[in-house]
Amino acid sequence: MTDRIVGIIGLGIMGGAIARNLVERGWTVVGFDTEPARRSELALDGVTIVDGTSAVAARASTILTSLPNAAAALAVATDIAASGQSPRVVVETSTLTIADKARFKAILDPAGHVALDCPLSGTGAQAAVRDLVVYASGDPAAIARCADLFADFSKQSADLGGYGNGSRMKFVANHLVAIHNVASAEAMLLAERAGLDLHQVIEMVAPGAGGSRMFQMRAPMMASRTYEPATMRISTWKKDMAIIAEFASGLGCETPLFTMTQPVYARAMAMGLGNQDTAAVFEVLKANDA
Repeated sequence: MTDRIVGIIGLGIMGGAIARNLVERGWTVVGFDTEPARRSELALDGVTIVDGTSAVAARASTILTSLPNAAAALAVATDIAASGQSPRVVVETSTLTIADKARFKAILDPAGHVALDCPLSGTGAQAAVRDLVVYASGDPAAIARCADLFADFSKQSADLGGYGNGSRMKFVANHLVAIHNVASAEAMLLAERAGLDLHQVIEMVAPGAGGSRMFQMRAPMMASRTYEPATMRISTWKKDMAIIAEFASGLGCETPLFTMTQPVYARAMAMGLGNQDTAAVFEVLKANDA
């Protein structure tokens, strides 16, 4: 990309962090979010806030979307398609079903816009320090044009081929995240019951063979029993897990370990932890252990 202007629709945990990083790297970021508080916060961080999706499309030839659900994504696609603008590249980063990603593209195609399916691997905390991986899929020329953009908010990106492969890769990655998160909580509870110093456990286990990125990130939250600010809310994660379960079922692929984690996250929701970070599954295991 040569104009260094990008639109971002959805300025929540992920979109907001990406916007800040791009501003810091010298991009002009034109943003919109339905929440006034988010708009005000990002305006203070240097994002040019406009009054809607169509206004973003009018200012930026490349638009990144980071949205909470399919309804929001399809509404945004509809607004861009109706904006009357010349062809835009729309980089869809949300975690949605393959069918909803296809609907997103089907709305944009007739208007001449190029939709890319580009989910992100990483949490909000990782996004803040550019520790994301972009799973890009779709038109290869459009992906190549976005290389500089991706490089300024992530540590790695790859062209995974046909549209939808980005989401397929994301489902595989999140399948592991779901398991590692609960496994980390179980290990921390075991360590606590054994009378070990939890901070020392983190120091010694995280870099070893039993460590994982999720253990490194979430075990400290479990040790302090502090789950805010959330880098991934349990309520959002439950939505993502339902998508992965549907994906695996459609392929006829058994996922016994993933399936065993689902009641843990469901129990966290029932305990009123929906707005907490997913590290709060530690509280579910502690309650079961009481």
